Amino acid sequence: MSISLSSHVLDTTLGKPAANMKLALTTIDGQVIQAQTDNDGRCNQWQDFDFQAGEYCLRFLTKDYLLTHHSEAFYPFVDVHFELKENGGHYHVPLLISPFGFSSYRGS
Repeated sequence: MSISLSSHVLDTTLGKPAANMKLALTTIDGQVIQAQTDNDGRCNQWQDFDFQAGEYCLRFLTKDYLLTHHSEAFYPFVDVHFELKENGGHYHVPLLISPFGFSSYRGS
């Protein structure tokens, strides 16, 4: 069983997906993969990276998005650290964001 990763960013103030937000995934070997959410706020394009078990960090670059949509950004970025398990299947890391708060969890 392989390991896969996706993310979804929702703007809780607007009640809409956060389209075109930049992301940076730091892999277990220190590689940084740049990505961006699509029009539905989703991202699952990691440059064909072959995920292995280990600890990763997904940085959501929230400042530009929040300034564009809300004129304020208390959080310039949000880092979510997580661990993928061997043969873990699919992992989903969502982010709920507003100008003054955020939340993340392991989705499905």
